[in-house]
Amino acid sequence: MLSRIESLRISTRLTLVNAAILICILLLTSLLTIPGIYFALYHQAEVELENSVARSLASAKASADLPPEKLPAPPSPEQREERLARDPDWVPPPPFVMQLYRDAALTPGVVLRVTDDTGRKIFDSASHYPSLADVRSHIVADPPFWANKDMQVATLGNFHLYYETVAVDWQGRRYDLHFLRMITAERSFLRALTSTLLLTNALGVLIALLAGYFVSRRTLKPIRTITQAAREIEVSDLSRRIPEPPAKDELRELVVTFNHMLARLESGFAQQRQFVSDASHELRTPVTVMLGYSDMLSRWGREDAETLDEGIAAIRSEAQNMKDLIERLLFLARADMNRQALNRTPVDMAELVGDVAKKAELVAADHTLTLTANDTGTIAGDPVLIRQMLRIFLDNAIKYTPQGGHIALASRREGDRLHVTVADDGIGIAPEHQERIFERFFRVDSARTKESGNKAGGTGLGLAIARWIADAHGIELSLDSAPGRGTTIHLLIPLAEDAATDNGSPPLP
Repeated sequence: MLSRIESLRISTRLTLVNAAILICILLLTSLLTIPGIYFALYHQAEVELENSVARSLASAKASADLPPEKLPAPPSPEQREERLARDPDWVPPPPFVMQLYRDAALTPGVVLRVTDDTGRKIFDSASHYPSLADVRSHIVADPPFWANKDMQVATLGNFHLYYETVAVDWQGRRYDLHFLRMITAERSFLRALTSTLLLTNALGVLIALLAGYFVSRRTLKPIRTITQAAREIEVSDLSRRIPEPPAKDELRELVVTFNHMLARLESGFAQQRQFVSDASHELRTPVTVMLGYSDMLSRWGREDAETLDEGIAAIRSEAQNMKDLIERLLFLARADMNRQALNRTPVDMAELVGDVAKKAELVAADHTLTLTANDTGTIAGDPVLIRQMLRIFLDNAIKYTPQGGHIALASRREGDRLHVTVADDGIGIAPEHQERIFERFFRVDSARTKESGNKAGGTGLGLAIARWIADAHGIELSLDSAPGRGTTIHLLIPLAEDAATDNGSPPLP
């Protein structure tokens, strides 16, 4: 059953849940209403009857102590004759009964009948009520649970009566006081009320089902819109967005989140397409060169030693370039999948920076490279990646600085961080391009390479790798640059006292 319910549409499940809740409320209300009405009627009759019995007994006891002249006068001879004429069996009631009426001992609605020790009725305050014999013959063996268990309940047709008998001694004779109190004469009405409640409950459930279905469908309309939009969106066109509903509710948050996800997917697919396109272009160039030289070698290389040497050198150079490109692509791929490990260890930055500067001097033979400052400091990081990051910045400074230019490397301690700078007086970067130089395969234009005298150029991946290494180590990276005035890279590296020392890879940027 649960599996069937879970397979239904959300709107149907909401309708069933709302209907179930309403059914429970209606049934609970009905179950409380009918017994509540009966309890109120029975309780009211019970209280009035108990009060009448208590006051009657008190009045009878008090009247026994009164002198005869204080008691109600007996009927006159004329009254006796008139009453006997109407009822030959009539017996004058004892004075204490008349005293009950004088004391108003009976609550309105309570009927009193008095019988003597022989069982003869000597007083009846309501002759139209059923006889005592009828009442006794219709006493219920198991009265309802809301009735007083100390009182007898009689049911005659549509009538429900409380019946109680109390014995009284008066001047040496016993009298039985029979108290009757009508509980309800509307038994048929209560039955009709019960049927009406059941009918209205069924009608209410039907209305609840219809209203719940309508409301749930209207409420879930934005979800259907999202579903339809998701079906129509193709990978080739992620520019579509779902209109935001006017109400600021959870569905609006869902639509905003979904649109934000589409924007990120669109940006991601665009970057992926650009990445694949750029990678294909970068790989096609060395392959084309290698194929050209191999064709040349197959034609003339066997007889011409100079041509053979030139071809082999060119193929080897292009193969090395391709190897470097593939290694960088694999590095970024591992980084994107959070699989590029960081082997964090304490790193002596003075030693590392000095070693990087010394080896860079060998590469920058046509430039002046100076280590202007090298303060001591220990960081928690991967020494291989930190070294690679510094080499990338130095290689770019050498590549885009004309021959004879100056490059300065410095490491200064500033509080709890090391401030490492790589400065050159090369061609610089225009302001509109400074935010994008760390993107993969981004290069401003070919003129930068030509003006710097570097015929090989680069892959456009080095700065992207350097940016990932900096972010992975919590290094604050920034640059200052202007066309014709050079570029300065700023690296603010946390020292070991404030850096994390775990060996796991941090979340990728």
